[in-house]
Amino acid sequence: MGGGNGQKAKMARERNMEKLKGQKGSQLETNKKAMTIQCKVCMQTFICTTSEVKCREHAEAKHPKADVYACFPHLKK
Repeated sequence: MGGGNGQKAKMARERNMEKLKGQKGSQLETNKKAMTIQCKVCMQTFICTTSEVKCREHAEAKHPKADVYACFPHLKK
């Protein structure tokens, strides 16, 4: 059987370093791509997981004179 605990720990560290090298880039790029919902009045973007409630809150707060469906046509069913 090869090596003691020190050697095993060293090998584990090396494996973890290799895994970390494969992860490049930042979460910001992924978040930018996920901003797919857009208010058609002010062109503000929202992340794809934004709920209908949040869209309605935005429309009522920012565009009280406009219809909710004018801001977010995807809410029409």
